[in-house]
Amino acid sequence: MPLRLTDNQRAQYQQQGWLADLPPVFAATQVTDLNEGFRQLCALLNAGEDSKEIREWHETSRWLFDICRNEQILDYVEDILGPDFYLWASNFFAKQERSMATVGWHQDAFYWPLTPHNSVTVWIACTDSNQGNGAMEVIPGTHATGLIRHQRSTSTDSVLSLELEQGSVRTDESVPILLQAGQISLHDDRIIHGSPGNPSDQPRIGLTLRYSGTNVKCDLSVNPHFKAYLVRGTDSYRHNPVGQIPTEKYGRLIRQHLSIEEADKDEWHEQA
Repeated sequence: MPLRLTDNQRAQYQQQGWLADLPPVFAATQVTDLNEGFRQLCALLNAGEDSKEIREWHETSRWLFDICRNEQILDYVEDILGPDFYLWASNFFAKQERSMATVGWHQDAFYWPLTPHNSVTVWIACTDSNQGNGAMEVIPGTHATGLIRHQRSTSTDSVLSLELEQGSVRTDESVPILLQAGQISLHDDRIIHGSPGNPSDQPRIGLTLRYSGTNVKCDLSVNPHFKAYLVRGTDSYRHNPVGQIPTEKYGRLIRQHLSIEEADKDEWHEQA
């Protein structure tokens, strides 16, 4: 029987903005497939590119698209978003061993030209994710404070150029999300989170999937490439362009990515 979130788990997500400690979604053989598929997609990268480029490739890779439609994952997301929601983004986040690159403190929603805020990120651990190899950290409850102004900076070890100003958040209240390979976590699009470098001898590989309620609309003037894939329920709003289901098992996506950061629209939230 499929698992659903309990009342206590839903309450924790609403109060804290994140949830982990769920039974593994992927068995050991499926974890092997996750990592083999990641290697297959990496083989499609061009010289000078890294795995951060594997972004929205669910639009061209049926293997990845099918992971995004994992029924257990969709059950959990439905327990948070309700019956009607779509998939719109997927990203691999791989920290290779002895990499000092960080992810600065930020809120995902600040990067996305989406309204209203009604999105969930699923973080799939392809490898173990722990405090020794740069696990993601969240600051519980910060999703309830609304969006905080982000600053653009190039003098940082972070892979992001837009991040919260140092000293603007209580980082001493952060909590690491510790996952074994095959487990997932879920977090709200407004929770403050980031991650340190990976000084260990083991890689930390994660895959994020982004889902939004059908009431969420993308500003196509910022990101004209946005595609929505209805994965549960019905879409009575019809706000967004609909994506086509891919047929090739492993296929790369070639196009410019345009978040608020990449489109240089830092003032978007003040205008929206």
